[in-house]
Amino acid sequence: MKLTKKKNYLKGKTVFIVSMIVILATFLTVWLTGVNYNREITSNLYLSLSIIGVILFLFMTYGLYKGVGIEDNFPKYRSFKKEDLIGSTHPGTIETPDADVGDGIAGLILSIVLWILMTIAMIVLLILLEAIFWFSLFIIIMMLYWIFFRALKLVFSKSDKTFGDIFSSISYSLTYTILYLGWIYGIVYLTEIL
Repeated sequence: MKLTKKKNYLKGKTVFIVSMIVILATFLTVWLTGVNYNREITSNLYLSLSIIGVILFLFMTYGLYKGVGIEDNFPKYRSFKKEDLIGSTHPGTIETPDADVGDGIAGLILSIVLWILMTIAMIVLLILLEAIFWFSLFIIIMMLYWIFFRALKLVFSKSDKTFGDIFSSISYSLTYTILYLGWIYGIVYLTEIL
C-alpha cells in the first residue's frame, strides 16, 4: 500500500513536551512496579531504559513511516546576557549571624572585622552559587534540547526515504534506538561488573 506524500511537521516544543511526559511515565512505572519489590538500581535503570527504548523505537518508526519532519520553534538563546547571571545581589539584602566575641574595645573591633569579613564572604559565595546554578540549568536545558530535538531531527531527515515503507522505517528506527540508548546500557553494564 503506497501512501500519498504529504509532509507533516512536528513542532520542537511538542516533541519536548511529549518526551517529558514519557520520562515522567517511565519514572512512575518503575516506581510503582518497584514499590513492593527490592530491586537493585541497575535493574531499575535497565527497566527505565527498556521502556524509553520501546517508546522511542515506536515513535521513530511511526514518524519515519508517515514522513514526519520536525520544525525548529525553540527560543533562541543568543540573547542571553552576562549581567543577568549575577542578578541583583546587594550587600544590604544579606543577613549575617550574630557572633559573641566578648566585651570591651577589643571585642567591638573584632566583631566589626568579623562582620565585614563574613558579609564579604557571604556575598561572594552567593554570587558564585547563583552563577553556578544558572549556568548548570542553562547547560541542562541545552542538553535536553539537543537530545530531544536535534537527535530526532536527524532521524526524521530520513523520512523522505522511508515514507510508506515499513521495513526501512523499522530498520532506521532500530539503528537509531541502538545508537541513542546502547551507550547508556553499556555504562550501566560496566558499573555493574566493576
